[in-house]
Amino acid sequence: MDRKEKILEFIKDKDYIPMKLKEMAQILQVPKEDVKELKNILDELEAEYKIRKNRKNKYILMDEKYVEGIYQANSKGFGFVKTNEETKREIHISQKNCNNALNGDTVLVKILEEAKENNNKEEGRIVRIIRRDIQKVVGTFKNSKNFGFVIPDDKKIGTDIFISKKNFDGAKEDQKVVVYITKYPENGKNAEGKIIEVIGNIDQAGVDMLCLIREYNLPYEFPSFVLEEADKIREEVEKKDIPNRVDLRDKVIFTIDGEDAKDLDDAVMVEKLENGNYKLGVYIADVSYYVKENTKLDKEALLRGTSVYMLDRVIPMLPKKLSNGICSLNEGKDRFVLAVEMEIDNKGKVISSEIFKGVINVCRRMTYTNVTKILEKSDNKIIKKYEKYIHHFELMQELAKILEKRRQLSGSLDLDIPESKITLDDNGRAIDVGKYELTFANTIIEQFMLTANETIAEKFYWLEAPFVYRVHEVPDMEKITELNRFLFNFGYKIKGDKDNIHPKEFAKILEQIKGKPEETIISTLILRTLKVARYENENKGHFGIASKYYCHFTSPIRRYPDLFIHRIISIYLENGYNVTEDFKDKYRNISKDVAEQSSDRETIAKKAERDSVELKKAEFMQQKIGEVYEGIISNVTSFGIFVELENTVEGLIRFENLEENEYFIYNDEHKYLIGEKTGKTYKIGDKLTIQVIEANKETRRIAFAIYNK
Repeated sequence: MDRKEKILEFIKDKDYIPMKLKEMAQILQVPKEDVKELKNILDELEAEYKIRKNRKNKYILMDEKYVEGIYQANSKGFGFVKTNEETKREIHISQKNCNNALNGDTVLVKILEEAKENNNKEEGRIVRIIRRDIQKVVGTFKNSKNFGFVIPDDKKIGTDIFISKKNFDGAKEDQKVVVYITKYPENGKNAEGKIIEVIGNIDQAGVDMLCLIREYNLPYEFPSFVLEEADKIREEVEKKDIPNRVDLRDKVIFTIDGEDAKDLDDAVMVEKLENGNYKLGVYIADVSYYVKENTKLDKEALLRGTSVYMLDRVIPMLPKKLSNGICSLNEGKDRFVLAVEMEIDNKGKVISSEIFKGVINVCRRMTYTNVTKILEKSDNKIIKKYEKYIHHFELMQELAKILEKRRQLSGSLDLDIPESKITLDDNGRAIDVGKYELTFANTIIEQFMLTANETIAEKFYWLEAPFVYRVHEVPDMEKITELNRFLFNFGYKIKGDKDNIHPKEFAKILEQIKGKPEETIISTLILRTLKVARYENENKGHFGIASKYYCHFTSPIRRYPDLFIHRIISIYLENGYNVTEDFKDKYRNISKDVAEQSSDRETIAKKAERDSVELKKAEFMQQKIGEVYEGIISNVTSFGIFVELENTVEGLIRFENLEENEYFIYNDEHKYLIGEKTGKTYKIGDKLTIQVIEANKETRRIAFAIYNK
């Protein structure tokens, strides 16, 4: 806690009596030479509307009409200010009260006494911008001879950016650019800026993805000093370190991944034991052996936090020399691993486990497609090619089914929400959009990785080790109440109260809707109800998989939390699990920072990945204007309905494109529309025939209209 926070806490104390500067300096025993600094801090707190002086010139807390938060703008001009995690207030800000704040700014809000009619949200006015969030903006350049302006891609920014002629930097009409804001909007005037990068024409191959990369400020290239450090790492394992590891190179171990995967960080093996139990081996690339703590590689990996997958490219957490090379468990290559081998009974319970450092040599690099063909006996050529290994895959299938059943009984949520599979041509243009088909081969790896993650998390929880856990807390009761309003339309209900909500209640619903038309819609609604999983240095369980202990251990090539806990596990192994309290204290502090940074970077990565998918969907649908599709209503709002097509594309039907000469009333409680004249209703799950009327890849928006033959 810094000095400013300490002084604020002092004034907040219930025993605090209003006092002047000199009195406060005496009480706090501030040396004479530091009184001026105390005065400066009090002035800052006043400027931030956290304290004020009363009539007697004594310092008191500012009343509760002023709060600090993050402004979240809406493309329509209004927005909300969200306060911290403790208070979780959401204050509505009308367009006239936003005071030139931009999306993401930290602001001070005055709570207005009068709220808008029929709106139970607090109303506020932004009185001060404490800290600006946006410095660089990606947008489209427009030239008006003597000056120019940039229209931001992110419509939430809400202001075009004026560019003087000297700051064009060679940009031409309609080119995508990055602009640095030199002056923020004020007194009704636009923001001003200078162009610092011309990305290219929007239809130029790869420019759309580069725009996203710049928009989210993703670290696209590695600094030279990081690459130089990576280049010093040998391309083969150190022979001298093999004797210090368990040698598993004679074992039949596989990697099973997608066809395009290049960073293979997990391998598996299953054996049947004499007592009828199974032995599951999960072998994870020992990245911490190569990426040492506080090296340039390590600091860059923490800065990135995660690899980002954007359809036609990957922005890796580690340089390719490691991610695709020495750390990747490539077929036929000796590789160092951190291993966990588990004995599992025929009910799926882990009876015992052992964690150790090993060296493996993957016998075959398998794909989900080929393993599926083997298990389904659907391709004789593939079956013959892998004939000697077939019983291994059948054993994996047997164990995975047992683990899956155990998980289902515990209440793990099987959210069957199809992922989008987007096919691009050689120029990166979307030529097809469909569902990504998951097979039981995917389930095999999923079940094995979940089991390994739980086993590791439970062991190190009871060791009271400094650690990073994957946390997924119980959903808020308000969200569950809102979900039940939706489910009411389908005859379902989540039972429970704020003190007793179990994932089994959600699992029951998911089981009941399997194979029904509303399955995808309700699965999506349940997903929206759940909290977002994050990283923490305290174990709080994982609601979604109904697990008391969970961490991310299995992907250290692409996730920093995995790399961090590998480092912790390695230290425990090297010291025979005998570590000092000083070690624990040191790494508990580090683990908190790692968890926060990793959660933040994951949030940004997911947004960039999601936007890349939405952008390509819109690009694909631009070719389908006028075409007719069958869809299902996925959401109903006060401004229209969203319809999802079989190929996972979602578009908005605004009221004017629903029915001619009809006025629709929005029922907020049960989330449906009803026509004032006709009584026609639109609710989630209804099937509709729609026509594509608009698709814009820059705004990532798609619009439909009801199709009338």
